[in-house]
Amino acid sequence: MHTPTRDHALKLVQDFAPRMGLSYASGRNYDRGAGGHKAVSCLSPYVRRRLVTEEELVNAATEQHGLDGAEKFIQEVFWRSYFKGWLERRPRVWDDYRTGLSADLFAMDDDRRLRKRVEAAEAGATGLECFDAWVEELVETGYLHNHSRMWFSSIWIFTLGLSWRIGADFFLRHLLDGDPASNTLSWRWVAGLHTRGKVYEAKAWNIAKFTNQRFTPRDADLAEDVQSLEHTEPDGLPPVEPIRPTVAPDPNAPTALLITEEDCLLESFAPDQLELCAVGSLPASRLRSARDVSDDVVAFEEGSLADCAFRIGLDAEPVTAGDPKLLARWAAKAGARQIATPFVTRGPLRDWLDTATPALNAEGIALTEWRRPWDDAVWPYATAGFFKVKQKIPQILGKLDAA
Repeated sequence: MHTPTRDHALKLVQDFAPRMGLSYASGRNYDRGAGGHKAVSCLSPYVRRRLVTEEELVNAATEQHGLDGAEKFIQEVFWRSYFKGWLERRPRVWDDYRTGLSADLFAMDDDRRLRKRVEAAEAGATGLECFDAWVEELVETGYLHNHSRMWFSSIWIFTLGLSWRIGADFFLRHLLDGDPASNTLSWRWVAGLHTRGKVYEAKAWNIAKFTNQRFTPRDADLAEDVQSLEHTEPDGLPPVEPIRPTVAPDPNAPTALLITEEDCLLESFAPDQLELCAVGSLPASRLRSARDVSDDVVAFEEGSLADCAFRIGLDAEPVTAGDPKLLARWAAKAGARQIATPFVTRGPLRDWLDTATPALNAEGIALTEWRRPWDDAVWPYATAGFFKVKQKIPQILGKLDAA
């Protein structure tokens, strides 16, 4: 049961902390099916919205097990931050994904046979038992074990021969923890596009072992000739860009506070010290895709936003993520000269805010953001593979402790 509140998230952290050490390291790769995910925390929907922060997770792990004892768990926390930073440093990868997805969906609509194949995959009607079961679990629960996500992606791309972008879109529409960076870059990693030429190949023996024989596909059920898709991007990766700078809120300016799912721990930023003239709640999960987004995803997001507003003791009026010009009208009507919100990373909401910026500028309203020290500490190292971040984990944590 996923209850979208910070209190529930903290209770989950407390309950799982004793298993963040050896138990996690030895059991994290086993997918025991819906209701059986006891070796992993299942906290990702809460971290995605920062109902609990990465720093809080790492602190809980080190307090119980020490930095070395909780090494694997801590690394997994850093993977999410690494992916977010990596996409911030290469925003064109996100732009190319969105453009490519539109083309893929157009091609699917134009090709009846391809459309039927995608429909069968998304309905869990491929005849491959493990894959179809993962589809059912994803759609019904909004969650999949990380190992299953890799098997699923590999089968989707290499065995079923379907567009990785449509597969990533399917995940983003259904995952409660759906994060533009982690989702997009994980699919690219499986396809051999993130670490160029290095693919993730689903193996029958691996699936059987790490599902405890729940599924026992044959070698012949899976693709035998798995080739990287790097040839589809002949220009390689775009160059690394500087981290986008932020403009901090002016404490003396009339302010419209905006709550989004990017960070639902607004009390960290002391919004009560601003001259607030409006508070808005902006549900944006339907921006994830041009196709239907799961009702469970929408409900979890709306619950998270409501919990955030409740905790900071402010009534938030709904702001619709429709016509971007409406954001400027809402803020201007309240007499705001700035909108303050936690940093919005690369993804659908960032795209929408970028589209809204000209209307804000026309009204003389600044879009200001807070960025967490955690992100500022990790993202400078998110320029290549994860190893560069992994090496710096003790140094990063030391700087944060000293801050």
